[in-house]
Amino acid sequence: MANKKKSVLIDHNPGRSAQPYGIARELGADIDLVHEPSIGVIGTKGDSQCYLGVQRKVEVIHQHLRDRLGRGEGQIPMRLVQPEYTVATSDGIRNGTREMRYSLIGREVTHDTVCEHLSASGLEGIIAVVACDKPPVGTLAGVLEHNRPAIIMSDGSIRPGKDSVTEQPLDIVTVFQAASHPDADYRKRIAIEACPGYGSCGGMFTYNTMQTFLGVVGMQPLHMVAPPSDDPRRIDEFPNELVTYLQGMIERGHTPRDIVTRDSIRNAIIVSMAVGGSTNVLLHAPEIARAAGYSNFAKDIMSPEEFNHLSQHVVPVLTDARPYGLYSMVDIDLKGGVQAIVKELMQAGLLNGDTLTCTGETLAEQVARLDPPAPDGTVIYPVEKPYKPTGGLRVLGGNLSPEFSAVLKLAGVEGGLENNLFKGRARLFDGEQGLLDTLEKEPDSFKNHDMIIVRYEGPSGAPGMPEMLDSTSRITTLCREKDIVVGLMTDARFSGGSVGLVIGHVGPEAALGGPIAFVEDGDEIIADLNINELNCTELSDPTIFNARKKAWEKVVADNGGIHPSCGEVDTRLLNRMRMSAVSAVHGAGMHPDRKLWVPDERPAEKSGFVPSNKYRADSQKAF
Repeated sequence: MANKKKSVLIDHNPGRSAQPYGIARELGADIDLVHEPSIGVIGTKGDSQCYLGVQRKVEVIHQHLRDRLGRGEGQIPMRLVQPEYTVATSDGIRNGTREMRYSLIGREVTHDTVCEHLSASGLEGIIAVVACDKPPVGTLAGVLEHNRPAIIMSDGSIRPGKDSVTEQPLDIVTVFQAASHPDADYRKRIAIEACPGYGSCGGMFTYNTMQTFLGVVGMQPLHMVAPPSDDPRRIDEFPNELVTYLQGMIERGHTPRDIVTRDSIRNAIIVSMAVGGSTNVLLHAPEIARAAGYSNFAKDIMSPEEFNHLSQHVVPVLTDARPYGLYSMVDIDLKGGVQAIVKELMQAGLLNGDTLTCTGETLAEQVARLDPPAPDGTVIYPVEKPYKPTGGLRVLGGNLSPEFSAVLKLAGVEGGLENNLFKGRARLFDGEQGLLDTLEKEPDSFKNHDMIIVRYEGPSGAPGMPEMLDSTSRITTLCREKDIVVGLMTDARFSGGSVGLVIGHVGPEAALGGPIAFVEDGDEIIADLNINELNCTELSDPTIFNARKKAWEKVVADNGGIHPSCGEVDTRLLNRMRMSAVSAVHGAGMHPDRKLWVPDERPAEKSGFVPSNKYRADSQKAF
């Protein structure tokens, strides 16, 4: 067995051996293997439908593992450990509440739990079943730091609901956008009908963006991404395949950091653009890259300039998917799955097919074996005739975003960008609750080309950087009803289900004295996608900027070193986030003293691979 590493049970000390023998008997495993390296399954539990299908799959995979362990030919000579679970919250239940602060923190909690289990148990082989969108990222970060053979399977999406009156498909975003609907019976009906069965959010929201990312980056077999949670293949076929793939990784000595490399991360980002994915990918990708050994995402993986160039000129949107389109991941599965999208992008020269995957094949080899169909032109589009000609995401600099962290989901913009330019007047809210109250009680107070600014909701300020699906959904409905354009910018983040002219991750955040803290009501805000900048006209005057900064610093000093608009901290976990969160541009994770800890930092890599589309005809620039 290549790259074998001794388990924590390194001798026959009877005290350390007693429980392993007992566990082996209870699990029906071979007691003669208790001093071999260990192998096991991990999963995620939570309080929403996202997690209802996970335990059954974990149990089936565990059974397949048990049946495949032994010293016989073709068996895996390893010790079986019982399944372990991380905990998670439900974004759908908590959006718009103070409890939403724990959502992104859940990624960190999952990471810590996975790290403790893998390290303390000395696992040498791991299969993880993941659901929702933060636990998969925390799980991947944990297995990357542990860096022993591991493979991940997403639990799968929920199927769309159906309105019993109109027979139109429903999902959770439909219901959030109906929050201000005048008919209480309608609101209740679609709330009841929107989420039948179980599984994670079914549109191209953050869950499916990140599951696609996991597949393309190589840690999940591509054909396991798109099928819904209740698809029989997830019980009847995939568990045995996962064990086989993991056995291959163990025998070859492949580890997660052999798979998650600069080029595979770049592939995953490009596909995220092409599916019109969630803005949260720009929080999660830097954290994944850090755990893979890359300390500076912009330098080591992809700069903001290259990201925008790819999105503006190279990578089109290939899916007509919710929330900006019509279809769900279930529909994508029926039309060939994520592998069909990857094949189309690869044939156009936009991906590096030489990257290694968990199946032991390169990305190109895996796609060739799966042999997905060509784009159908309705759900999945070809590169030459895409659903939208430019990629779905854009990052912005400017005097409101000096970290170049602000992100706009361009695929979801429904209006307001004339000649790629938005000009509006600032409408300030120090915290999301004030905005929600105003949207509910005084919706007519919002005027065309208002730029709502919600601040002190960043990683440290909230703390926890909540997403704002409740707010953005109400604003979307308001704009559609009144035929106006109202933008929203914030140092918080958005759900993958958000649409509209919404700009998140503005950094540095207000709580840390970022320029967003110095904006005043009525200031002119300009989002210019021609130069990819987000600016406040008044703050371009150094005299005004310095005067406002000085006034802000006095307020902070008079309040004991923290701005009074920051959220209350009443648990150790929230306090840990406030004191250790790094900025959004680095992933908004918890790191001591706000310094990124990078395991076995890698030297900068340059593969030389440039999308062969030559960044389309308008540029020959190679980054």
